[in-house]
Amino acid sequence: MAKARGHIRQRSPGSWQVTIELPPDPGTGKRRQHVETVKGTQKEALKKLTELQRGVDQGLPTPRGKLTVGEWLTRWLQQDVKPQRRIRTYERYESIVRIHLIPAFGSVPLPQLAPSHIKQMLANMAKSGMATTSVAYHRTVLFGAMKAALRADLVARNPVEAAPGPRKDEKEVQPPDVRQVRAILARAESTGHWAFPILHALAYTGLRAGEAMGLLWQGVDLEGANLAVTQSLVRARAGKLIQPPKTKAGRRVVDIDGRTVQVLRALQGKQVLQRMEAQGAYSSAGYVFCNELGEPYDPKRVTRAFQNLAEQCGAGHLKLHSLRHFHATVLLQHKQSIVAVSKRLGHADVSTTLNVYAHILPGWGKDAAAAFAEAMGDVVKE
Repeated sequence: MAKARGHIRQRSPGSWQVTIELPPDPGTGKRRQHVETVKGTQKEALKKLTELQRGVDQGLPTPRGKLTVGEWLTRWLQQDVKPQRRIRTYERYESIVRIHLIPAFGSVPLPQLAPSHIKQMLANMAKSGMATTSVAYHRTVLFGAMKAALRADLVARNPVEAAPGPRKDEKEVQPPDVRQVRAILARAESTGHWAFPILHALAYTGLRAGEAMGLLWQGVDLEGANLAVTQSLVRARAGKLIQPPKTKAGRRVVDIDGRTVQVLRALQGKQVLQRMEAQGAYSSAGYVFCNELGEPYDPKRVTRAFQNLAEQCGAGHLKLHSLRHFHATVLLQHKQSIVAVSKRLGHADVSTTLNVYAHILPGWGKDAAAAFAEAMGDVVKE
């Protein structure tokens, strides 16, 4: 497909006129053009021409006079967010733009978007009862869009900087206790619930739910008692998708205990029988946690199964992700190294682990003080 037609013309030293041909007016069929002035070098003018041509070729909203906030947000989603972010992130951004940002000030000319517009939107969200973290996230999305507009010389400043977001109420993680998790797993196992193996694995390994659902048998070494995390299964609008780990730390080998080896061996045997019964209809993909035809579980199905079991055990407030918090908490409370736990969880940085779980380690300060005193030879005998 040929690029949209356009050209540049030098108006004066350091000033270039960029002209791009737009699709004919849908109502009259008349020819339309968009003209911009670029201050800088010829190379920079050519770059702007290419950017505009790409937008026209992709069918994105094109500037008409003054670009509106709504038109820019749509272009930003398609040109910047969709190609560079994960599909779930793009879908969340798109939803925020469509449901909240465009209705709030989509018709405002982009250069005229003011801090007052943004402050009013944030205030309305807070009044509606939206969680503080969600309000802050909406502001973050808009900040990214306006930062991109600033880089593209479409605005003189980023107005979001002058519209501070709400103070985040950092909620401390409250993981389930051993008794609650034991009850849930025991109920699942005793009733022969299909979700027992994956719930056991989540509690005993600390894997993210998507990592467990994307786990392949080829990455499981039952003799060596470990499993390799190489991908994650997520649910998007288009259905179930497989993605690589977000970070290098997410791609890891996780050691497993003897009980987990037993659970996986039993699951493996069960799947051999299912494969025989399904004959040629059984998937050859090799997912560890899958349905009767070898297809990976739907994340929503696993979530519902856990919530139902938790409610039956009087712990209906727990979420599936609680099992990851539970695993980390138990390890840390039993004096496992914060570095070892961070690597096991697949955190990109140890600081992430500390930020989330530091509050559950009340005895570490006393241990540190006692260890220092001992090193100094100041041990007090009682």
